[in-house]
Amino acid sequence: MENTDLIRCGWCSASDLYKKYHDEEWGKPVYDDESLFEFLILETFQAGLSWITILNKRENFRTAFDHFDYKKIAQYPEEKIEALLQDTGIIRNKLKIRSAVTNAQAFMKIQEKFGSFSTYIWKFTNGKPINNNPKTLKDVPATTPLSDEISKDLKKRGFKFVGSTVIYAHMQATGMVNDHIEDCFTRKEK
Repeated sequence: MENTDLIRCGWCSASDLYKKYHDEEWGKPVYDDESLFEFLILETFQAGLSWITILNKRENFRTAFDHFDYKKIAQYPEEKIEALLQDTGIIRNKLKIRSAVTNAQAFMKIQEKFGSFSTYIWKFTNGKPINNNPKTLKDVPATTPLSDEISKDLKKRGFKFVGSTVIYAHMQATGMVNDHIEDCFTRKEK
C-alpha cells in the first residue's frame, strides 16, 4: 500500500507509474552499459514529448527493440526498421527509429575506445553524482553547461537526437545529477 504522506518531486504526481519510476529509478546512479543504453534510447524518443508518454510505452519499446540489445539494434536491417515504423506500441518516428540504430553503432564505438560507455559518460562527473539540492522544481534546469558539453561530444561521435535537453534528462534519469527537490523523501534516503 502506497504511503500518501511521502513528499515527492511535483512532476511525478500525475500517475502511479510516474511515482514508481520516481521512487525506484529516477536519480539513482546507473553504471551498467545496458541500462545506460536503454535510458539513452528512451530519452531520444522522448524528445518533444512528455516522459509519461515514454513510460507508458516502455514495455512496448523493450519488446520492439529486443530489450535494448545495442548489438542487435546496431545491425537492424531495413525490414526491421520498416516493421518498427508500423508498431503502434512505440513512437513511430522514422528519424528517431533510424537514430536508435545509429546510436547503437556509436555506443559500441565508445565502448571500444573507453572500455565501456559507463566509463566514458561518468568521466564527465568524475564518476560521482552531482548533487544539485534544488529547493523547488523551478530550481531544476533543463540544460547545463555540462549537458551542453556532453551533447556536443556525443554528436561529434555520431549520435543523433542528443541535444542538451535530452542529455540533461538522461543525466537526471541515470543519477549523474541528483535533482530531487529538497523536501523529496528520496533525498532524505541518501
